[in-house]
Amino acid sequence: MTAPSKLITVEEFFGPPARSRALLSPDGTKVAYLAPWHGRLNVFLRDLDSDWATPDGVHGADAPGGRRITSDTRRSIDTFFWTADGRYLLFQQDTDGDENWHLYRADPARPDESAVDLTPFKGVRLLGAQLPPDRPGTAFVQLNMRRPDLIDLFELDLATGRLTLVAENPGDVQSWTRTPDRLLVFTMEEGGDHVLSEWAAGERRPIARFPGTDILLAVLPAAPTPDGGGLWIGSSRGSDRTRLVRVDLATGEQIGVDSHPVFDLDTPRPEADPRFPSSLILHPSTGELLGARYLGARQEIHALDPHFATVLPRLAELSDGDLAHVSCDATAQRWVVDFTHDRDPGVTWFYDHATGRARRLFRPFPHLDPAQLAPVAPITVTARDGLALPCHLTLPVGVEPRDLPTVLLVHGGPWYRDSWCYDPEVQLLANRGYAVLQVNFRGSTGYGKAHTRAAIGQFAGRMHDDLIDALDWAVEQGFTDPDRVAVYGCSYGGYAALVGAAFTPDRFAAAVSYTGMSDLVDLVRSVVPAARRLVENSYLRYIGDPDDPRQEADMLARSPISRVDDITAPLLLIHGANDVRVARRHSDRIVEALRSRGAEVEYLMNESEGHWFTNADSNIELYRTLERFLARHLGGHSSATS
Repeated sequence: MTAPSKLITVEEFFGPPARSRALLSPDGTKVAYLAPWHGRLNVFLRDLDSDWATPDGVHGADAPGGRRITSDTRRSIDTFFWTADGRYLLFQQDTDGDENWHLYRADPARPDESAVDLTPFKGVRLLGAQLPPDRPGTAFVQLNMRRPDLIDLFELDLATGRLTLVAENPGDVQSWTRTPDRLLVFTMEEGGDHVLSEWAAGERRPIARFPGTDILLAVLPAAPTPDGGGLWIGSSRGSDRTRLVRVDLATGEQIGVDSHPVFDLDTPRPEADPRFPSSLILHPSTGELLGARYLGARQEIHALDPHFATVLPRLAELSDGDLAHVSCDATAQRWVVDFTHDRDPGVTWFYDHATGRARRLFRPFPHLDPAQLAPVAPITVTARDGLALPCHLTLPVGVEPRDLPTVLLVHGGPWYRDSWCYDPEVQLLANRGYAVLQVNFRGSTGYGKAHTRAAIGQFAGRMHDDLIDALDWAVEQGFTDPDRVAVYGCSYGGYAALVGAAFTPDRFAAAVSYTGMSDLVDLVRSVVPAARRLVENSYLRYIGDPDDPRQEADMLARSPISRVDDITAPLLLIHGANDVRVARRHSDRIVEALRSRGAEVEYLMNESEGHWFTNADSNIELYRTLERFLARHLGGHSSATS
């Protein structure tokens, strides 16, 4: 039998990557990427043909290696992009996790100049930035500058920072999209249906209607066709599965573009997790549709452009993982790509289609050996009512897979999904000797409408039963010691952990809630103003309407705060003080109630983070705390005590 893996430190897993998220410039000569500076990820730039073995960190136009062009010492950057002409690099940043995103401009030609805040308005949130290929010096930005609940559209001159109002929200517009000759709006009607209309001088011409029962939050993805006559969207009209269609903006007709017989057009919510790219692969300079991604146990990509159909097989040869982030030059001959893999944090490659030449540029975590990490196995478990539950099981390397301490790791959302990928959280737990069980319970996305809709009214009901049924399977298979199980998750996963501790206390030896909600009534009533209308098809349909007294009572009954006296297992709560999705009081109230009766509870509050911890030092503190807590209560390993 193989020897157990050596303990890998928390810092090795959660310290900043050496480099990550590379994007090729439109002219194909430079690569922008993230790298650490003063403990924070900043944007760096280097010549594609440079020696990538030379170190980063030099600040100046004549530096031989990577040139740093942003200087954020407060918070790591995770979202950045080139303008269509390559003149600027733009990035988004908030303040300590408050999600009031600002748009910044960095000038690659002047790396010594500070980045410019193009939306310098306190308390205002950037809700969308569109960079039209036909107007390379312009961005169309959506800002709630006038009122927190109203999103207006502005034209932004990237060189001067001048903002010009394009359209003022009359009160019901949820989002704006510009095409070369049209302005489009999405609105939501009473009852939850979404309507796509053309906007002209304040007047609207309805184009297409999308039933609210098909759409949780918004019509996604949605990208205008370069000719201005259509909109590519994901649609499940008349089907359980989401396929790619083109909406004709003149007639409203949905014309099928591509589909998969089994899988949804899907990647796991890239807007919530930058690890995942969009389900549409678009040419970064022209906006042309190159391909579509479908995700089952593994990803499948359909090439929808003849040239990309010749490039895709060559890219696939570079790795046995799944193709992730993709960028190319304006000619689509030079490509910089990376891959998703279960045991490898990734490799970034350059490929030149004109010559067939490829070379590896960097590995984000070169110190991690994939052979020491644990394979992630997709499995399917059947719930007690017959519903198929796609799951992932990760077993520690070099250990007999019998009667293992186990972490039931529950994903957030719940409108999200777990997938086959490298996840440092999963690998840390497996490295500490735990089996890790991830369940795509009912309500998870990516497995068809019926799978998602099966969660309506089932918070703390059948959604929790699914977790227990998968856990029972792991026990029956002999993988899991039933007396050494912890339930852990973030956001909805934190709620599920609290439900596990309060509603089925005999099943868990410990529970960990990371920014989890404890009061469903409070959650729904506290939605930020800009998103309140959008939750009709999600929160109100799935959880309940707190303005209806009967539904409010049911929501409270499904809330862990109402069953806190039933919690007997040791509990760890983790929260960011600036969380605008789940306010810190959700954790505060649980901690106060447990401490008032002398129950065992540990609380990690981070004053400089929000709903997800971004900075490396915050995550290192979080996972050191987690590994010590689990070692104490499940008997796994901890590098802090080894």
